[in-house]
Amino acid sequence: MDILYRAAVNKSLWIEQDDRWILNLQGLTVTEIGVSYRLSLRIDADISVSLGSPCMLSDDVGASRQETRLDPEWQDVVPALALFNDEVLSAVALKTGALQLVFGSGTQLTCDPIPSYEAWQVSGPGGHLMVCLPSGGLAVWPADS
Repeated sequence: MDILYRAAVNKSLWIEQDDRWILNLQGLTVTEIGVSYRLSLRIDADISVSLGSPCMLSDDVGASRQETRLDPEWQDVVPALALFNDEVLSAVALKTGALQLVFGSGTQLTCDPIPSYEAWQVSGPGGHLMVCLPSGGLAVWPADS
C-alpha cells in the first residue's frame, strides 16, 4: 500500500495507544542507509528513521539470540547495513521513549532514550515528526493540516 494513501486514509502515520504509538510502517522497505554521527534508515521514499544514540540489533538465529550493540556516534554500525532492502514488520515507539523496529529477516532494532540528548527521531510526509526526548518520553507532531 502506498505511504501517501495510508497517510490520507489514516490521517496520521502514528496511531496512539495507552502506552505506545504504533508507527504505520508495516510492509515498507528500507531503501537507503546513511552513516554520519547518526544511523539513518530511509524507509520507502518518505520515511526517515534517525538514530543518534547506542542501540541494539538483535537476530533470532535458531534457538539462540544474537545481540549487537550499534554506536552511531562512532560509526560503529556495520551490522545494520544488513537491513538494506529488508521489510518492516512492525514499528512501535513506547511512551517511555524506546523505539522498536522488527524486520522481515527476523532482525529487531531497539533504541532506548538517553539522558543527554534526543536518542532518535522518525519523520514522514506532510510534517509527521516523532522525537525521543532526553531521559525519555516522546514529542509527537502530526502531519500539517
